[in-house]
Amino acid sequence: MNKERLQTFLAAFSIAITAYSVNKGISLLPELLQSYNDFRYSLESLYLVFFAFTIVILAILLKVKDKNLDYVGMTFLLITSVKMGLSFFIGRGIVSGTNPNLVEKINFFVIFILFLAIETVITIRLLNKGNGLDKQNINSTKKYF
Repeated sequence: MNKERLQTFLAAFSIAITAYSVNKGISLLPELLQSYNDFRYSLESLYLVFFAFTIVILAILLKVKDKNLDYVGMTFLLITSVKMGLSFFIGRGIVSGTNPNLVEKINFFVIFILFLAIETVITIRLLNKGNGLDKQNINSTKKYF
């Protein structure tokens, strides 16, 4: 595994661990403790599932980038759509359950959006690096605009 791939996965991992720590800290607040205890899926399992989605998506995107950079964006859109469908089936019970828990709904969507943002930012970085749009090139092209 080269250095770029390792940095990509470590960045995703560090953001996920930080977000989980903050979320776990919030869940220990006395006002929210009972709501978190009533969750259909534990906080750990949600983070694990969405982190697994992120790792798979990033691995596929890095593989596609090695083959042909032009297909990274479309691959990202396709894989994200599949992830959204799978997330719908996972979260279907949360969203339309018989005993709706507002805290659980908000938590599920925040975790989904967090990992979507991680994937999006890393994909943008991959595309910018692949196109040669690093800071040096951006600064040298600014003088033309």
